[in-house]
Amino acid sequence: MSHRNFHCPSDDPPPYELMTSHGMQGGTVVDEGGRVEVDLDSKVCKAVAKLVRLPNNENLSHPPPNYPDFARGEIKLNIVIQVVGSRGDVQPFIALGNELQKHGHRVRLATHNVFDTFVRGSGLEFYPIGGDPAELMAYMVKNPGLIPQMKRLRYGDIQKKRAMVAEMLDGCWKSCIEDDPMSQTPFVADAIIANPPSFAHIHCAQALAVPVHLMFTMPWSSTKAFPHPLANLKYSDTSQPIANYLSYSIVGWMTWQGLGDIVNKWRSEIDLEPVPATEGPCLAETLNVPFTYCWSPTLMPKPSDWPSHIDVCGFFFREPPNYTPPPELANFLRDGPPPVYIGFGSIVIGDPEKFTATVLEAVHTVGVRAIISRGWSKLGGASSRNIFYIDDCPHDWLFQHVAGVVHHGGAGTTASGLQNGCPTAIVPFFGDQPFWGNMVAASGAGPKPIPYREVNADNLAEAIGFCLQHSALAAAQDMAFKMRSESGVQAAVASFHRQLPLEKMKCQILPDQPVVWEFQKSFSKPIYLSNIAAQILSENQQIDPRHLHLLVFSRPITKMQQDETDSEPTISYNVNTIVIDNQRWDPITGTASATVATGADILKYGTDIFYQLIKEAKRGRSEVSRPNISRYQHSPAIDAGSSSVADVVDPPGHSSYPRTSAQTMGATLAASGKSVGKFVGYGYKGAIVDIPLATTEGLRAVPRLYGEDVKTLGPVRDWKSGVAVAGKGFLYGVAGGLTDIVVQPYRGAQVEGAIGVAKGVAKGTIGTMTKLSSGSFLYKALPFSTNETPV
Repeated sequence: MSHRNFHCPSDDPPPYELMTSHGMQGGTVVDEGGRVEVDLDSKVCKAVAKLVRLPNNENLSHPPPNYPDFARGEIKLNIVIQVVGSRGDVQPFIALGNELQKHGHRVRLATHNVFDTFVRGSGLEFYPIGGDPAELMAYMVKNPGLIPQMKRLRYGDIQKKRAMVAEMLDGCWKSCIEDDPMSQTPFVADAIIANPPSFAHIHCAQALAVPVHLMFTMPWSSTKAFPHPLANLKYSDTSQPIANYLSYSIVGWMTWQGLGDIVNKWRSEIDLEPVPATEGPCLAETLNVPFTYCWSPTLMPKPSDWPSHIDVCGFFFREPPNYTPPPELANFLRDGPPPVYIGFGSIVIGDPEKFTATVLEAVHTVGVRAIISRGWSKLGGASSRNIFYIDDCPHDWLFQHVAGVVHHGGAGTTASGLQNGCPTAIVPFFGDQPFWGNMVAASGAGPKPIPYREVNADNLAEAIGFCLQHSALAAAQDMAFKMRSESGVQAAVASFHRQLPLEKMKCQILPDQPVVWEFQKSFSKPIYLSNIAAQILSENQQIDPRHLHLLVFSRPITKMQQDETDSEPTISYNVNTIVIDNQRWDPITGTASATVATGADILKYGTDIFYQLIKEAKRGRSEVSRPNISRYQHSPAIDAGSSSVADVVDPPGHSSYPRTSAQTMGATLAASGKSVGKFVGYGYKGAIVDIPLATTEGLRAVPRLYGEDVKTLGPVRDWKSGVAVAGKGFLYGVAGGLTDIVVQPYRGAQVEGAIGVAKGVAKGTIGTMTKLSSGSFLYKALPFSTNETPV
């Protein structure tokens, strides 16, 4: 299948809202439908393109057709699945969660509060992350593109959505570590599965040092086979495969512009360093995060340049529901030819009455019977002989009884229609919906998608008529026949298990339990234990809990550890630690960016010194100081057996206790002193570590500019590892610098003869200077670094 089948024509704008962005100026324009016009010849896009490392297809390895068997119960994990979106986005992950439960895992699905009953009714644990999907859907219909219209900015929509993203980030983090809201059963995630728009996934995994696996319904990984589904490409001096590949990075950069500050502010709240601006846009690809795409490989096979940690497994279907239709629906289906289904699910349309009239006119024009789903937009009115309105009905059951389906193109609805051999017409609104519309049209099972903003009675009637043609029915039934041999959910679970570092995750005493602790006494070989194993061995006095080291950066301490040790446990680093590298491209930009970042920190905390003085002084004039509870040990409230803690701590009639001057002065000095400490600390760190290290990394990166690989030396966690890595870097720098002057001309001569020798001399000279310099600087800078610094 050629790339033409995947390319979205320029007159089919698939609008999408990536949680707001103010855009990259000079290289991208968003059209009226929300599609991103990417000009790869612009200076901005060319600059971004230089930061993108193209894959070497010769080195790609793909998994075998059959995944290795994973024995059920081989390891039992606490898995949290984080999903942002509509009901159609949540439903496939319910099927995934149920399949994971069959393997002995404890599964929590974390999503919007409104899906509580839906998730718990499916037998999964539920955790609310906030966010209103109805409000989100309504906003995305009005603002379908990456960059909203100016009038929406004035209405304050952007601020509302940014606040919603911040709320969901916090909710996703809590879903990893907080007890079950209903049963209060403790929960700490051993692994995270998420769809990309939940945004918190990689960061939560980094904080907990646990594996993360992304799953999605549209292409999110760079490929040369087809462009990003949201991008229109314009280019002249770039080949189409390269342009396709770069489009993913451009869209990623635009997304990060709107979200980066929110994500980094939230990361600081969970004790993580900010993500560098150059790494945030394509973090999942840089870290090789495992990815599973939940669409049928029959509909679109895996591109040849996707590596082995990316799988295309098939649609996620739930077990067929036990559904008995109401008598009115059963009678309608029986009293005439099969109807056409028309529904738009969770989409919130601005003018449902007008849209209903358009739908009814199209149905009347074609002369068919129709079942119309009211959905979140509350379409329709009273049912009639040829029109039947429904509220909630399982698509898996209903689509067995219809002649065709017309919908918004959600992945779940599309999958259900194709599974049942239904010709499908799609009216996309945003997101992956245009992608699915084009895929269905390419298969012949439906007409060309009609963007929502272009829908009228005539083209909708034409689309319905297409679905009633024999050729469309034959294509849909052929697709259904091929899809029956796929087991999307089972394949996705196998993909998840295949990507786990199982041998490193298993407890050495109880292999079906995940490792949480490292037990090491003196210089003995460490033993890796699960919570249960550590608890049992400690209670039976087989180990001394003081020699237990917690293997997860932010994992909550167990009660056993709190009770049986005199101090908090030593924190070690798990085998799954995520290290986000602030990659430097050359010494000039590396030094400049580090200097700017240090200057920004100094300015921020320097200003904060005076701001905190003013802030605390104002609070001193307005705040009240809560009285000490001891003042009310014999208060009438306590004597009367009051059940209100608030009445005891701050009883009625005693609500105003202004701060004293001494209290105000103490709070002011404390706040200002904290800012002084940060001011000095960040300045020292920047001058001694960050700037020299950035210069060093820039020098080390120079050979990469002419195609040479640069060795990764490893993370720096403390001064000891800093010395070790510095020594390694010094040796590599000296050895490489001294040999380059000879090796590079020799290599060049073998490839290009005399011209190659000249190029090799230039490369060798540059390599000698940069490698010797970087080795020397590295040895001076790294031992002072005590943070997790990747090199």
